[in-house]
Amino acid sequence: MFNAEPNDTGAHDADLDATVVVVGAGLAGLIAARDLHRRGIDVIVLEAADRVGGRTMAETTVLGSRLDLGGQWIGHDHHRVMTLASELGATRYPMYTGTLPQVIYQGRRLPVVSPSVLPAQLALAGLGVLTLTGSTRRWNDSTIAAWLRHLPGRASRRLLEVIASISWTADLDRYSVHAMTQMVREQGGLRTILSTKGGAQDSLLVEGAGTLTDRLAADLGPCVRTGHQVTSISRDSAGATVQTASGAFRAAKVIITVPPPVAGRIRHTPPLPVHRTHLESNTYMGSVYKAIAVYERPFWRDHGRAEFMILDAPGRAVFDTTAPDGPGHLCTLVAGPEARALDDMDADARRQALLGPLITHLGPDVAKPAGWHEKAWHLDEHAGGGYLALPEPGTTEGIMPMPHAPIGIIHWAGSETAGTHAGYLEGAIESGQRAAREVTDTLPRPQTA
Repeated sequence: MFNAEPNDTGAHDADLDATVVVVGAGLAGLIAARDLHRRGIDVIVLEAADRVGGRTMAETTVLGSRLDLGGQWIGHDHHRVMTLASELGATRYPMYTGTLPQVIYQGRRLPVVSPSVLPAQLALAGLGVLTLTGSTRRWNDSTIAAWLRHLPGRASRRLLEVIASISWTADLDRYSVHAMTQMVREQGGLRTILSTKGGAQDSLLVEGAGTLTDRLAADLGPCVRTGHQVTSISRDSAGATVQTASGAFRAAKVIITVPPPVAGRIRHTPPLPVHRTHLESNTYMGSVYKAIAVYERPFWRDHGRAEFMILDAPGRAVFDTTAPDGPGHLCTLVAGPEARALDDMDADARRQALLGPLITHLGPDVAKPAGWHEKAWHLDEHAGGGYLALPEPGTTEGIMPMPHAPIGIIHWAGSETAGTHAGYLEGAIESGQRAAREVTDTLPRPQTA
């Protein structure tokens, strides 16, 4: 009886549809496939959706500009994304941003130095110190929601609720203090996470980050198969059979790049080890809604900036993501339960609810965009949600960094598995490159005469 899964599968090329099957045509999967293809290794990418991109998604507006409804920001030290953008002919530009966003509470601007937000500032400072110097494992059963109840001041509590929700897209009663502090540490600290200029939201691409995945897929051509949802993977002594609704594929190696809760839908024979199944069952995808309003020009710049943290329901962050030559793009993010609450409204009602309150601060033109683009990622059956997978309170498998050690001929990638910049585009690229190296190193070397 076959029990082991040696690195050398012993499979012959004639028996295989490809040497490697990559599951998922997001940024991680396409990078892994490109690297393997460049090394002369046959690869097929299987994507469940009818499009490529995974958690990136670029669209063209009625005014001809490009925008991202998925991941879009490039951090100040995200050099892999910068290099890839340059290779693929995309143009990077800095965020138009101030020192701090304006805080709106009960319809009015709340001074950042206001006594009503001082407890929030102190709590953030303390959290920053704790993340760098302290051990928080004892708070793995304590949720952020429970922690916030001890903070004095309604405005301060609400400010931290919105910041935490937008930063991690978690349900705060399902996200532990320990998981949060580990995430902050892995993502470079609170200042990096929350900052635009010089931080994780430092710059954007004129063509959209989703254009990178579109161009990667175009370069790979027929190697990328959309509409192929993987339902099962059977491993044997000669490789693996990857089953989809459209047919089966044989390969010597498999790289799974979708996040753990989505990967958990795949049936494995023989079953995966317990530590892996626990990772898939003890994590969930965050909830996030993103909308971008498009205007002939960024008219708000005539009088100031349009960067807000709005505490009134739905709590949200607003960013000016306009490219240097326009047109005007105003980006809104809503996360957690408040993102799901928008699902019951139609597009016009959502637009009015999100743009109407800005009239007081930006003028009546803000309510009359030329275009309106929106995406509720928690309703995307294939992505499962965004920005990334999160651990249930009290569990440890999904706490950053998430494990990615190969299991026989199965390798793992995806932004959650990155050694640095997990959860970002940069992390997705790193993970794809790492998985491609792992596979290359374990494939049999061609014999020479």
